[in-house]
Amino acid sequence: MVPTEMDGRKLTAYQGAFANPLGKGNRAAPPIPRSFPAHAGGENKLLKDIKEAILKTGLKDGMTISFHHHLRNGDYVVNMVVDAIAELGIRDITLAPTALFPCHAPLIEHLKSGVIRNIQGSMNGPIGEFVSYGNMPTCAILRTHGGRVRAIEDGDLHIDVAFIAAPCADDYGNANGVYGPSVCGPLAYGAIDAQYADKVVIVTDYLVRFPCLPISIPSTHVDYVVKVDKIGDSNQIVSGTTKITRSPARLFIAELAAKFIKESPYYRDGMGFQTGAGGISLAVTKHLGDYMRQDGIKAAFINGGITKFAVDLFREGIVEKLFDGQVFDTDSIDSFREDLWHHETPMTMYANVHSKGCLVNRQDIGFLGATEVDVDYNVNVNTHSDGLLLHGIGGHTDVAAGAQLCMIVIPAYRKRIPIIRDAVTTVTTPGETIDVIVTEMGICINPLRKDLLEHFKNSALPIRDIRDVKKQVDGICGGQPTPPKLGDRVVALIEYRDGTIIDSVRQVLK
Repeated sequence: MVPTEMDGRKLTAYQGAFANPLGKGNRAAPPIPRSFPAHAGGENKLLKDIKEAILKTGLKDGMTISFHHHLRNGDYVVNMVVDAIAELGIRDITLAPTALFPCHAPLIEHLKSGVIRNIQGSMNGPIGEFVSYGNMPTCAILRTHGGRVRAIEDGDLHIDVAFIAAPCADDYGNANGVYGPSVCGPLAYGAIDAQYADKVVIVTDYLVRFPCLPISIPSTHVDYVVKVDKIGDSNQIVSGTTKITRSPARLFIAELAAKFIKESPYYRDGMGFQTGAGGISLAVTKHLGDYMRQDGIKAAFINGGITKFAVDLFREGIVEKLFDGQVFDTDSIDSFREDLWHHETPMTMYANVHSKGCLVNRQDIGFLGATEVDVDYNVNVNTHSDGLLLHGIGGHTDVAAGAQLCMIVIPAYRKRIPIIRDAVTTVTTPGETIDVIVTEMGICINPLRKDLLEHFKNSALPIRDIRDVKKQVDGICGGQPTPPKLGDRVVALIEYRDGTIIDSVRQVLK
């Protein structure tokens, strides 16, 4: 169910992964700042606290503010800023973060009180659940990493004030994420906010003497700088999802996926691929590295969120370069700081479909996860089978559309709940962009990929029809789960990477 209008905005329904009906017009240019008087000299942007910064920016009721999520579940800045906004009596704010995590659960009170009116960004955990039950007065909008940048550059999402958590900065606004007590690696998610927001505030807990080098966010985009006691906890960047799985079934999935890649036409010297940070994806990376080592093959690059496993392959020389949009562990931060060919990747370069060339289009292989898939190869990463909105999209849809071989690596069922469905609860990524689904019960190739079916027709790998696998899973689990009880109200829109709406999330009835 895709509405034609929501909260006063006209919507265009999804028309195909490569139709791109909104790919026209001009960029939404950022405002020209007022020149600093030449005679004053020694310009200093440092303010005493967050409240002074909010007042200086001219933030008012109904405006939009943004944040990045490089500190993931260890971020302190979002709560700190919204608390200050509430104390100043400002209301009806639209929150446009790159992602929210369980650490941001205190925002629920600001949703209840009316300080926050709308959220446009990924909601992982408690806030997503709160919104699922219809507790936000407006409709959330969920975008991919590339889709968020597209929305900002195309003018669909205008940011009045961007608050950028910076582990290291100077008093002029130059900032990076590789020095200080709260290191997080790149600041790539915040690059577009710094460039396009009307006002930009750097929030740091490690102020260094000008100039702060290296520069991820330049002073040319920054209005004010605030020093606080602590911007976050770097240890919370790492989570349980960034460790290799120990499950025998899931290790078998990873082994099958790596074998499929090795037999595929895309396994070659100079290939490029994207790894995930989930337990199965990390195991695939390890197996793939073993094959490359044995066969004397080198990858040109790894793209995406970077982990220790990617860094190990890079430092061994099996992978020549790393494109890094975010890091998932401290080893990756060290590499990002120290290694020349470990490169920071702004999100518009990573995956913006309206850019003149994004990295996902140069990937040979991408392996991704899912909460559900269906027999038409559609993928859900936003909701669970109970309808609750608990996850963001990340770069899922972007990678699926760009990579030559997009693989979903998932268990066939979790806790006796089938993952392979007749129809997914929510369509996040369209089936036409998914090439292969790998489970412990076999490998399913999308019928649209006749070339792959032909290539693997004599393979010893367990290539199976997805409907046969689904039937087997249903037999084990006792059939499909009971559909969730949903109301008519739409609580969130799933925006495809080109700006069209591919699906909606309806209110869960208690």
